Amino acid sequence: QVQLIESGGGLVQAGDSLRLSCAASGRTFSANVMGWFRQAPGKEREFVAAISWSGVNTALVDSVKGRFTISRDNAKNTVYLQMGSLKPEDTAVYYCAAGPIRLPSTNRQHYTYWGQGTQVTVSS
Repeated sequence: QVQLIESGGGLVQAGDSLRLSCAASGRTFSANVMGWFRQAPGKEREFVAAISWSGVNTALVDSVKGRFTISRDNAKNTVYLQMGSLKPEDTAVYYCAAGPIRLPSTNRQHYTYWGQGTQVTVSS
C-alpha cells in the first residue's frame, strides 16, 4: 500500500500562486508515476498534471499549461504542484494520485493510490 498526504491548499485571490505538496509513504516503489487531479463542485474529477519517476516525462492539462508546474523529489517521496496565475475556475479539491505505470497518464483508472484531497479556493 501507498499512503498519500496532500498539503498546501487554501484560499487565495485571482492571480496569486500556491504550491501543493504530496508526500508518499509505504510501498513507494509502486508510486512510479505521481499526479494531480481536481474536482470542482458538481463536476467530474479531472486530470491536472503527472510526472514520471525520473521527472523527465510530464503531462499537464491544456488549461494549466504555462501556469502550473509539476515536480518531484524522490529523496523525500514528495511531488509538488506549483500553481501560478490562479483563476477562480481553478477552485476545486485537488487530489494526489500515484500508480505503478511507466509514463504519465491522464486516465484516472491508471492510478492505484489516492490522497484525501486538499481544497484550493480562488476568489475573484
